[in-house]
Amino acid sequence: MSDKRIFLALGSNLGNRLEHLKSALKYLETHGVRIEAKSRVWETAPWGVTDQPAFLNMCAAARTTLDPFALLRLLKNAEAELGRSESWRWGPREIDIDIIFFGSLVMNDPKLTIPHPYMHERAFVLKPLSEIAPDEEHPVSHKTVSEMLAELPDSELEEMVWITEI
Repeated sequence: MSDKRIFLALGSNLGNRLEHLKSALKYLETHGVRIEAKSRVWETAPWGVTDQPAFLNMCAAARTTLDPFALLRLLKNAEAELGRSESWRWGPREIDIDIIFFGSLVMNDPKLTIPHPYMHERAFVLKPLSEIAPDEEHPVSHKTVSEMLAELPDSELEEMVWITEI
């Protein structure tokens, strides 16, 4: 497969959250994913299941020659290697890495949906993604990341606190 530009969302709300994010990026870089840009790290309230610790979230732009399923396997391996424990959907986790965009690919497979099906609803994805790819266009809605971010309620953005850069 040719080199594809991808966007990933990373999050952690258990243990040393910042170290989990750093370790995930390092793992990916040593396994065939070239990180080109990183957003700042944001502390955000949990989404979905709210009775859990706050998350640290960030996004990364990268390039890979992996196909989407090979990339998904790599991300799941990274999560396991970095200590992700079993949890429930939207529950607490040491590390979570999601594919947001994979070039302009649109795919809806039982194991993988690209672009990420909830990205347009999540400030914790759109805010950091807007730092590194404000003009990236969603291949289905044709809205840019900045346009999707502007459509979110201000209350969601007010809950986000900038933490650091890595």
